[in-house]
Amino acid sequence: MEVRERLDRRIAELEPEMVGTLCDLVALPAVSPQDGGLGEGAKAAYLEKKVLDLGLPPCERYDAPDPEAPGGVRPNLVVRVPGTGAGRLWFFSHMDVVPEGDRSLWTQDPFVAQVRDGRVYGRGANDNGQELVASLYALKALRDLDLPPAFEICLAFVADEELGSRYGICHLLDRHPELFSPQDLVLVPDGGNEEGSFIEIAEKTPFWLEVTVEGKQVHGSRPDLGKNACRGANELSVALDRALHRAFPETDPLFEPPVSTFEPTRRLPNVANVNTIPGREVFCFDCRLLPSVHPDAVEGVVREEIRRLEETTGLRVTYRFVQKGDPAPPTDAVAPVVERLSRAVKDVLGKTPRVGGIGGGTCAAFFRVQGIPAAVWAQESDTAHMPEEYTDISHLVHEARVFARMMRDL
Repeated sequence: MEVRERLDRRIAELEPEMVGTLCDLVALPAVSPQDGGLGEGAKAAYLEKKVLDLGLPPCERYDAPDPEAPGGVRPNLVVRVPGTGAGRLWFFSHMDVVPEGDRSLWTQDPFVAQVRDGRVYGRGANDNGQELVASLYALKALRDLDLPPAFEICLAFVADEELGSRYGICHLLDRHPELFSPQDLVLVPDGGNEEGSFIEIAEKTPFWLEVTVEGKQVHGSRPDLGKNACRGANELSVALDRALHRAFPETDPLFEPPVSTFEPTRRLPNVANVNTIPGREVFCFDCRLLPSVHPDAVEGVVREEIRRLEETTGLRVTYRFVQKGDPAPPTDAVAPVVERLSRAVKDVLGKTPRVGGIGGGTCAAFFRVQGIPAAVWAQESDTAHMPEEYTDISHLVHEARVFARMMRDL
């Protein structure tokens, strides 16, 4: 029996254990302390024991200090298995999950997994427990069959992905740069589609802006005595929308849509009654910039439109960045990690995946900024952050098969 068939058979045998491990992970809510949770400590402790139970080398810990977390740290785990040749292949999955949201929209306790109709339901089952378990059991399958990897395999289970990765991947890159090399192959299995037919190699830069317009609140019958912040916010929002689209018309066919996007989104409540002219307005823009557009240039346009409004209205305007990323160069479509991943996906799913860019952000961008090519792929249902989040067990098994092929370089 050839290696592929042996691996697939072993992964199929491990399916019940994989499902059980995923259910265990759902039961350990790793919600960030910034969102009112306890962080990843309990989940990391579980994984440290599970890794040993699976016959794999013990986890290395790279804790990030966080005074808001129990014990004052956010854990990051790395499992290393040496390979027969030179090189290193990383799989980065994250332990943290988002809060459950409105519990009335769930038919179950979000943190008690349910298995039904070929799916595992629960918060974190899809994002990112499925991929964590798939990478872990792909490596176990190789170990069980005494098949050494083609190169060193590093499984990283990281903290804080949902709130920006400050205590996760950024901590590893900033405080432990010795872990990485530009020659590393990095896979972030944290985004994809139902068919498993898309590999993300580029991301737009997030540029999230919150603008505050301050005037003077007065009675609705005496606008002459006040300064209407609502009118100023309306004018500024429209001016920003037009100016930003006009200033940055660049296109890139790698992305859908192929342009930078500048979208007015959130508007905070102002006054509770109709007959009061508000003296303060807060609104937001969600901008996603093509890699060729630098955030500093966008900020320059924002400042100019604010200056014009202040000069013509006498209102005071301030702004802050909810998020402002660094432009990340795309990963080359023929980079080794992309080619190996494409071969593995085609072998398992029978289709050659297309490559492209997305408007959303993943932690792959942090590696690209550091000059380390990274690819993003998963076969997953689009249920992340939703009530009734679930993962298809068939996707879990397919991912384990893909990852095992990459590890063995089949």
